[in-house]
Amino acid sequence: MIVNPLQLTLTADEMQRAREHLGREPNELEWAMIDAEWSEHCSYKSSRSIISQLPVTGPRVVLGPGYDSGVIDIGDNFVLTLHIESHNHPSAIDPYGGAATGIGGVVRDILCMGTTPIAFLDSLRFGDVTKSDHSKWLLKNVVRGIADYGNCIGVPTVAGELEFDECFERNCLVDVASIGVGQKNDLLLAEATNSGDSVYLIGGTTGRDGIHGATFASRTLAVDADRDRSAVQIPDPFTKKLIIEATLEAVRKHVLRGCKDLGGGGLSTGLSEIAEKGHSGLDVHLDRIPTREPDLTPTEIMISESQERMLLVVKKGRESELREILEKYGVRFACIGDVTSRVSVRIQADQKVLADLPTQFLAIAPLIARKEGIPEIRVQDQRPRPPADPKQMIYRLLAAPTITSKEWVYRQYDHEVGIRTIVKPGDADAAVLGLPNGKFAAVKVDGNARLCQLDAYQGAAAVLAEGCRNVTAVGAEPSAFLDHCQFGDPNDERIFGGFAQTVKGLADFARVVNVPCVGGKVSFYNQDDVNGKAIKPSPVIAVVGLIEKREHITTMSFKGHDESIIVVGHTGSELGGSEYCNILGEEYGPPPRLNFELEERTLRAVLQLIRNGQVTGCHDCSKGGLAIALAEMAISGMMGADVDLRSMSNLQDDEILFSESNSRFIITTNAPSSILQKLKDDKVPSSLVGKVTGDELNFILPNQTLHCQLNEMRTAFSDSLARIMEPWQK
Repeated sequence: MIVNPLQLTLTADEMQRAREHLGREPNELEWAMIDAEWSEHCSYKSSRSIISQLPVTGPRVVLGPGYDSGVIDIGDNFVLTLHIESHNHPSAIDPYGGAATGIGGVVRDILCMGTTPIAFLDSLRFGDVTKSDHSKWLLKNVVRGIADYGNCIGVPTVAGELEFDECFERNCLVDVASIGVGQKNDLLLAEATNSGDSVYLIGGTTGRDGIHGATFASRTLAVDADRDRSAVQIPDPFTKKLIIEATLEAVRKHVLRGCKDLGGGGLSTGLSEIAEKGHSGLDVHLDRIPTREPDLTPTEIMISESQERMLLVVKKGRESELREILEKYGVRFACIGDVTSRVSVRIQADQKVLADLPTQFLAIAPLIARKEGIPEIRVQDQRPRPPADPKQMIYRLLAAPTITSKEWVYRQYDHEVGIRTIVKPGDADAAVLGLPNGKFAAVKVDGNARLCQLDAYQGAAAVLAEGCRNVTAVGAEPSAFLDHCQFGDPNDERIFGGFAQTVKGLADFARVVNVPCVGGKVSFYNQDDVNGKAIKPSPVIAVVGLIEKREHITTMSFKGHDESIIVVGHTGSELGGSEYCNILGEEYGPPPRLNFELEERTLRAVLQLIRNGQVTGCHDCSKGGLAIALAEMAISGMMGADVDLRSMSNLQDDEILFSESNSRFIITTNAPSSILQKLKDDKVPSSLVGKVTGDELNFILPNQTLHCQLNEMRTAFSDSLARIMEPWQK
């Protein structure tokens, strides 16, 4: 990295390439535009060659990665749009504003496809909130930022997950995904294809907030991080609500040719990307742009990331119709330029050309070929000593922040606004949303940094597998996924090697289960200059699935006494990376192995059982193992069970209870013989382990019997996070 008076993050090689391509020295504004578009955050210059191995096509895929959102066909001329974003660095400095503007950004990605945002999901990672007041402060304000923004614009947050680990103490991770719905023939792309069309900038004014935001996200977090506070944008959800309504009306009236979110890099990236996608050029008039401060320089205007702004490409001759719509909703607008056939982005003000850069040169950064080292793994070879009181360990795990009920979070969200939410947070493995064609979408987001730290390849595949199990458990067929790969400094060969293995694990597993990736994001530099430590590898996966009929929707709870309980899958001696080991403070490995083909057979078999109407309840078995999965089902239905696990006598009691072996479900049924035979025919291991009964959850183990009281389990599970956060509620 070079030091220069323009505060560029370009390398010396990149600067030389720019000079050679242009045949001249770029001026200050041009350098700033190149710096923003070629930042790691915007260009994916380190990761593009790696993520290209992900499968991106499938029977439902309309549009894969490369645009603001992925698109899948749900039938009857309707589509779902999906996108995931993060605001990690901004949230580490200003958790409320960083999280709120993260929501604001991802909703624009859905909107600019011409679709209506219908749901948010959040995936959040913080330090140990049982020890750190700083992490409690971050958690409180991130949740508040997401809640306030989503509630104001009327889009529900329907699903999410939380993970706590000391590696996230200074580098919290704030991921938000959004789902949209629209009609296939109304889809818009972020393209400027027709010479003579007009380019409008709508929404908020341009100010100094968010300047250098893209380059801020493309380096490690500084010791004096407060110096970067100006890189954090300012949210305005009320303006966003008006933008949503006005844009959707313009879509319905077919006055737009294209639409582009203004996010990282501001106008520099937004303008260059719509021109590059459309194989065109743009003439832009800087003096027409509404600004918040009168003394903004051209450079500041072009790289500002002020929120609530969008670019609209308007069909020639339809400008007056657009203006009428925008005036109706009170949305600020300005015609800032025109599409040209010149294939360059030309910036003008006061009839002077301030910058003139070839479209493709500006929009597509040169790739960086990085070395892939072997990730460093430090684990103990000796397994933890079994607990003296396994019953108390179950209660401790139910109260552990990563496992415990997230009601403290989701009760702050309006998860029912819009009346689409069929299955609510906490009731099942995934949220279920009603769709306009009478079908249903299941959505879930998952991550597991501890597994990925132990084995990036296996861990990443296991995270995607868990997401697929979660949507399968509610009766949906997994249709597509989004990935967000989050790592430390890619200049460290071991970190970059872990990233490469992560993507390979996702790609290989996705091909086996035939679930394509339709979008995603890569976030490097998630480490800080205080201790030089990077976060653990943290891929976050959002999976969406479709349910054809309402009667197929399945929740996790025990429904009635005398239901049979079946464990689908094999439980092994696989405590590595488990929540059980974490609560004991043990970094024991290796992690559970994922058999890709067995996982595919299991997903297919369980989904067919649900569709056949033979399953009354279904729950994925993952974090916390069998004990926690069964406890969650019991708490959800407030019914007990007798569970006989003596057939697993080859394992120690703590392995039976807490191993996190893959490819497992727990299902309840009134037709156990039929289900066991079907699973046997499909070559999926299974065993009948008990019945729903009474008001205790009783575990009959090879060496002892545990009697867990429902009320005690519910107290441990339901109130833990609220108790931890209670001092911060004022």
